[in-house]
Amino acid sequence: MTGAHRRARAALVPVLACLSLLAACDYIVTPAEEAPPTPATGTGTWTAVTTKVEAGPNGLHVDLTIRNDTGDWSALAVASGAVNLVTADGTRKPCATAFVGTGGTRLPPGFQMRGFTGGTKTAPETQLLYVECVGAAPAAGQKLSIDYTYDTGDFNYYTPGTPRPGTLEVPLDALAKDLTYPVAEQVTGLVAKADAPIGAINQCRLTLTAVTRTADTLELSWHTDNPTAYPSYVHIGIPPVIGADGIVYGRYESPHLADTPITPAGQSAEWKTTATVPPDVHGLYLLVMVESKQQKTFVSHALDITDK
Repeated sequence: MTGAHRRARAALVPVLACLSLLAACDYIVTPAEEAPPTPATGTGTWTAVTTKVEAGPNGLHVDLTIRNDTGDWSALAVASGAVNLVTADGTRKPCATAFVGTGGTRLPPGFQMRGFTGGTKTAPETQLLYVECVGAAPAAGQKLSIDYTYDTGDFNYYTPGTPRPGTLEVPLDALAKDLTYPVAEQVTGLVAKADAPIGAINQCRLTLTAVTRTADTLELSWHTDNPTAYPSYVHIGIPPVIGADGIVYGRYESPHLADTPITPAGQSAEWKTTATVPPDVHGLYLLVMVESKQQKTFVSHALDITDK
């Protein structure tokens, strides 16, 4: 028996065992599948620009837009105490209030944003990106120095990657105007059509079959096909959207937490998710993390629903 035959036989053992004991098995996970790499773009880091600088009631107030130039899907976070105002002479002053990041959501490469859905699960609220520095005022030659961490690529719940450090140096003298959200740079092959089938775990196929818009919500209808001889779950969480206003709508939580129906062997399953989106926000892209390759590993996809 060749080495390849031995490996193939070993991979089939847990599948065959579980098939004979389906009552005791949640669902079966086949060996990890290969997936094409995300198209590359950008400088390998996150970048940021200032859109407004003013003297606010709490001191210096700066509105920001952040852009994913890492070349891959990425989430950015900024810890408390990680932002400093640097004056023209190099003096550093801490800025106590800083809402900078993606709110946990992975943003596609080439996309930019200026806010996300924060708050709590029962009381979500829109959080714009800004920094406030108490006791400071606008002056020539200032900049913000923002230490951040970011991760890229697939999300594995069992073995999450170690976030990498970075620093944003954001001059406050020049304001960015006429920014286009959410796509700052087109990446060939990144965004798929709304109804494009998506490969998922255990050879299942996931498809967005309908997008229904109400006064303040977006209802998304999902369909999975399972061509195999064993049942499977395809977790996608509750996918958020980002629109032409640069705000991510849909509060982030790990995609494995949301309920999803089991797709029976040789059959299909259907369910719905919703996102709260103001009626005047258009140009939407759906950001969906699909369980792929192996259990609790998620690959991100962007779907074009700009006509909704």
